[in-house]
Amino acid sequence: MLAAFLYPGLAHGAKKIKIIKPGANPPQYAAFSRLLPKEERYRHALERLTFGPRPGDLDEIRRLGLDKWLNLQLHPERVPENPVLTQRLQPYESLRMSLQDVALRYAQRPGPAGQIGKLPDDPVERRRAILAANPPAVIAEDLEESKLLRAIYSNHQLEELLVDFWYNHFNVFWGKGQDRFYVPAYERDAIRPHVFGKFYDLLLATAQSPAMLFYLDNWQSVGPNSFAARFARGRNRRGLNENYGRELLELHTLGVDGGYTQRDVIEVARCFTGWTLAPPRRGGGFEYNDRMHDKGPKMVLGHLIRAGGGMEDGLEVLRILAHHPATAHHISFELAQRFVADDPPPSLVNRMADTFLKTDGDLRRVMETMLESGEFWSEGAYHAKLKTPFEMVVSVVRVTGADVQSALPLARETARLGEPLYRKVEPNGYANVNAEWASSAGLLERMNFALAVAQNRMPGVHVEPGYWEQLTQGDPRQAEDLLLGEEASPQTQAAIQQALQATPQARPEQMLALVAGLTLGSPEFQKR
Repeated sequence: MLAAFLYPGLAHGAKKIKIIKPGANPPQYAAFSRLLPKEERYRHALERLTFGPRPGDLDEIRRLGLDKWLNLQLHPERVPENPVLTQRLQPYESLRMSLQDVALRYAQRPGPAGQIGKLPDDPVERRRAILAANPPAVIAEDLEESKLLRAIYSNHQLEELLVDFWYNHFNVFWGKGQDRFYVPAYERDAIRPHVFGKFYDLLLATAQSPAMLFYLDNWQSVGPNSFAARFARGRNRRGLNENYGRELLELHTLGVDGGYTQRDVIEVARCFTGWTLAPPRRGGGFEYNDRMHDKGPKMVLGHLIRAGGGMEDGLEVLRILAHHPATAHHISFELAQRFVADDPPPSLVNRMADTFLKTDGDLRRVMETMLESGEFWSEGAYHAKLKTPFEMVVSVVRVTGADVQSALPLARETARLGEPLYRKVEPNGYANVNAEWASSAGLLERMNFALAVAQNRMPGVHVEPGYWEQLTQGDPRQAEDLLLGEEASPQTQAAIQQALQATPQARPEQMLALVAGLTLGSPEFQKR
């Protein structure tokens, strides 16, 4: 009864997550046919479907049962949000504003260099000081802090992982011109509402987002034979821009091997002429300008789009792509690569793609298919992924139960580790494979970060005094099992012993924090 009170969705019944046997795969995927023991599935769920377990999460998933826990993550609307997160997000008003209001409040030019001086420690006072000196910088800090706080505190962990995944899939670089003002609304209105919805709706929302229109320059794209092209003079002359058409095919839908040609790129670009931005006096949002549109006939992937069309040409392209088998496979592969393994077994990808096509691109159903698969709960998937810098930073904070008063130091740490938030310049987003994050220098920086958090040396992040003593009951050896969920490797154990022998004068609480930091920085903790 307590569970039904805390989680109202349980009272309505939950769909049974029935794990089905893996399909046939080539020999190199044999490990994906061996299911994990029940206890390891709990930890696997927390490592793969959240940003890492918090104290008490393992007990909670055991109490609820795996089926109920998975259903709640797939239906975040049934789970009350963490009131701590709600309270922490209140100061970041730029994230709740319309495009027009953001421009009015934050588009002023920065003040003279050095005007800002020493920043206050208090987050609210700090924000006021930055707003007075450099208004646009406030938006970046609001974005970074809110992303980290959501990942650390939200009860809707799978939703936050998917927001991160889909933003990366439809990447927009915050630092390009007007996108400094567009990105908050892009993530809020184009990405977040659609992560459990239909792929077409997500595709359309990103296509019409001012952030995407500006980032890939489609707002300037003019049909060569359009009214605007015929009557333009001098500097006002603009031509066809292929950027969005190319990335729509290569990254957003079909994939690089999706069977399209350069001719298709050009034809798609022609279909999206006229998809532009309204002037600031009309809100600066999406607008269709018929004078910029190419009215001629187009042929896209063998589909004739007749002459004389308007905005409908672009909508027709999105419908074609959203229902294309290559799109179903590409999206399914990327989701499986993110949540299962760098090289996911073909049987799983094909099953997810079939669900995509049968359900009109229902992304929740595609995720359910993945979570019902034996491949997801297999030895091949267990600890097969390396945490990105963002995931590593958040998982350290979560597992320590630390209180975050300011997430900006964590954002700077994430950037130092190689993943500055919202600042991937190229449209392909950050890499989703282990090799991108496995450098020895990067792993050393991760170790230093873990030690700083464990020893309470990370500004804005506070681990409760006595936490390590309470967690381990004074026994350093327990830290490995509690933080890793299993025994550390001989190499990690040897490194910990060497560090302890090098600090014989350390107090017991210092030794416990040292062991915890080394464990959190170990190669084992980097896996998920």
